[in-house]
Amino acid sequence: MIIRTKAPLRIGLAGGGTDLSPYCDEYGGNVLNATIDMYAYCTLEVTECSSVMFATADRNELFQSESLSTFEIDGNLDLHKGVYNKIVKDFNDNQPLSLKMTTYSDAPAGSGLGSSSTLVVAMIKAYVEWLNLPFGEYDIAKLAFEIEREDVGIIGGAQDQYAATFGGFNFMEFYGDKRVIVNPLRIKNWIIDEIEASSVLYFTGITRQASIIEEEKANTISRNTEALNAMHQAKQDALAMKEAVLKGNIPLLAKVLNQSWESKKKMASAITNAEIDGIYNLAIENGAYSGKLSGAGGGGFMFFIIDPVKKVQLVNALNKESGRVINFHFTKEGTRGWKI
Repeated sequence: MIIRTKAPLRIGLAGGGTDLSPYCDEYGGNVLNATIDMYAYCTLEVTECSSVMFATADRNELFQSESLSTFEIDGNLDLHKGVYNKIVKDFNDNQPLSLKMTTYSDAPAGSGLGSSSTLVVAMIKAYVEWLNLPFGEYDIAKLAFEIEREDVGIIGGAQDQYAATFGGFNFMEFYGDKRVIVNPLRIKNWIIDEIEASSVLYFTGITRQASIIEEEKANTISRNTEALNAMHQAKQDALAMKEAVLKGNIPLLAKVLNQSWESKKKMASAITNAEIDGIYNLAIENGAYSGKLSGAGGGGFMFFIIDPVKKVQLVNALNKESGRVINFHFTKEGTRGWKI
């Protein structure tokens, strides 16, 4: 039996960073994000040879072993091992499984589109399909968060796992004790089309470093006034972005996106740099109303809002730089799986 799954990546529109502990534990966080037609993919082949093989087709990484109940988290395909360990321990009576799993993603780790967390969701979905586990969206997303953040120990927030699982435009609320409420937004098709027509997504070619998230956490713990005020503003930005998206108010969306970027830059020192600022200024000079980095910052993808009439001008200008513009569409569905 072969099982295939995919889970969508997401663009962070507003509120990113407020889903990060300890901020959300103490103050509560709000995030608005939307999934796009870029995905993390997983193929799981059930075998009978009492062995396990994990492979990443996009990164040329490979792990092979006899089937065991637990694999050591040692820096080699830790996300794959973390998902396997959790599934075997909690949902297969600690009995080893025999399988071959191959994964790849449309975006690299550190891209700002939530690629690592989305990959974890796609892998969990494969086991759900194989073992017929009675999981709903909240179950998959919470499990993905626990595996990545707690078991494997990769620092980060929680919005990515929930976006990949639920799909679509979502206003998310984050609280202490890992409590999350996902509010799917019912957006008219013409509004989604107008936002798409007004959007440009640009990959800078720079990948984010984990130190940015560590600094955000440290700023919360130390009660850094500027960073905390920026986090509080980011929460309000998410609320304002929800109104703009639901009403199809593109000028308001652009205004909130700009405010969200200004808030984000105050959360940690390395969120922007001279190269990113240069790309942003180039976009403004070529007609963009506003823009921001998607995700934690420091690199990855930049998202711009522009008059659709001027979109080609901006695309041509950006494509002369070292990165590249990526064509995309918003999606309405979360992770999916099927058996062959």
